Amino acid sequence: MFTRIDHVGIACRDLEASIARYTAMFGLTLLGRETNDAQGVHEAMLHVADAPGGFSCVQLLEPTRPDSPVGRFLDAHGEGIHHLAYGVDDIAAALAQLRDGGAQLIDDQPRHGFGGSAIAFVHPHSTGGVLTELVEAARR
Repeated sequence: MFTRIDHVGIACRDLEASIARYTAMFGLTLLGRETNDAQGVHEAMLHVADAPGGFSCVQLLEPTRPDSPVGRFLDAHGEGIHHLAYGVDDIAAALAQLRDGGAQLIDDQPRHGFGGSAIAFVHPHSTGGVLTELVEAARR
């Protein structure tokens, strides 16, 4: 089902400071920034490495409002890993397979993700406490 680890999502309070830290400390390259109003986040995608199924990234997430999922996460847990995202070739098929296998889905249908990708989340109750995201890259 998975083609790669697409990204690791990291919740942060200060996006600019976090970008500076990750680029200076680890030599990561900033691919872009977006604001996702529906999810209540400013996000930055940093390139880690190329992989056979695409590339892997670190996604930095700063809430735009305290009641957003990332805002609530920061209040409860502080800064740190928020979710793990896997690349898939066909997100609809992956969701169907997970649903048929009894997984609890947060998203029954894909929604808009970074760079025009299609994304969907699997509830941590189904994955041993890890918020899991599926990512189908935008067709270029």
